[in-house]
Amino acid sequence: MLDLAKQGSNPKLLSPLTLAFMGDVVYELMVREQVISAGSMPPNKLHKKTVEMVKASFQARVYDLIADTLPEDEADILRRGRNSSGVHAPKNADVLEYRKATGVEALFGYLYLGGKLSRINELFERILTSLAS
Repeated sequence: MLDLAKQGSNPKLLSPLTLAFMGDVVYELMVREQVISAGSMPPNKLHKKTVEMVKASFQARVYDLIADTLPEDEADILRRGRNSSGVHAPKNADVLEYRKATGVEALFGYLYLGGKLSRINELFERILTSLAS
């Protein structure tokens, strides 16, 4: 796997949407790992459980859960992701929820590209404990 952190790249210099592009993958991978940890099930059920946790409305709840608890550098990335221009919600999505979801994805991308995997795991555990059902 490509490790941009070892190449001297500073994720703070990337646009929030670039961070969200990477964070979308990182977050969904974490969710998929969590879903399959519950045991084997038909692919359709795996998909439904995953979609429930990666959709914008769920990620907006994640945003609200973590926004006030982050250190300043992470909170800045979360806000930059939420406020980035060029974010266009799909017709069936609430615009504010979609923007908050973009903020969460930007944060996960920032942490991943910064090589902060333990921090990603810590945040994800908090999310699961607080929001997952």
